[in-house]
Amino acid sequence: MHILFIGYGKTSQRLAKQLFPYGHQITTISQSAKTDSFATHLLQDVHALNLQQLAPIDTAYVLLAPPESSVTAYQHTYVDSVQPIVAALASHPIKRIIVVSSTRVYGENAGEKIDDNSATLPSDEQGHLLLEMERLYQAAYPEACVIVRPTGIYTGSSVRMQKLAESTHHYPNVHWSNRIHIDDLVGFLAFLLHVEHVKKSYICSNNSSQPLHERILEMQRAMHLPELVLDSQRQTGKRIFAERMQQSGFRLQHDGC
Repeated sequence: MHILFIGYGKTSQRLAKQLFPYGHQITTISQSAKTDSFATHLLQDVHALNLQQLAPIDTAYVLLAPPESSVTAYQHTYVDSVQPIVAALASHPIKRIIVVSSTRVYGENAGEKIDDNSATLPSDEQGHLLLEMERLYQAAYPEACVIVRPTGIYTGSSVRMQKLAESTHHYPNVHWSNRIHIDDLVGFLAFLLHVEHVKKSYICSNNSSQPLHERILEMQRAMHLPELVLDSQRQTGKRIFAERMQQSGFRLQHDGC
């Protein structure tokens, strides 16, 4: 199988490395030089993509990330890139295109429960742009497109939490946090390659929603630091559950926060 990665950051690199031993041909598109020996790397702007010289592509993964979180960057990276990508893939026999989006398309912010059947109601322009990107790919590939919406991606490093534990003396309210380990996201993206009857979209999360102040408290206790004071019981954020992923048979390797 010839697999194309459009966008080649940390998640794509881990995924390509996991798929290569199974005999797949790997080609990547990025704007900076890459050195992984198991893949063919092309330096191209996705807005002027040219894939005519490549052998027929069976599967494409789209994992793009804007250089900043502004509305303009989201528009350029996510929405403006769809048409040139679809045009460049038109001559290839795409059987599946897996597009990584975000749970930002769910705008709830008062502790609500969200799952795959929840309505997508973004609360900001960036969320609307992600949803528009999803719509455009699904319109272009009504049978082949799968949307994956990860929650916050983490790698296992505790440096950020240690800094929060050291610097946090008060926390304003109960803010729900949802995460997925990068290796579980990679594993699920690889898993979807071989699912015969896929759903149109999947949330990808470890199903272990937890108030962020509780995670900070746990770190403070482990480090023998003074414990923070919670200022309010008001809830923000949302509790996200990846029910379709769980029902698919995929098993997490890192199922705790």
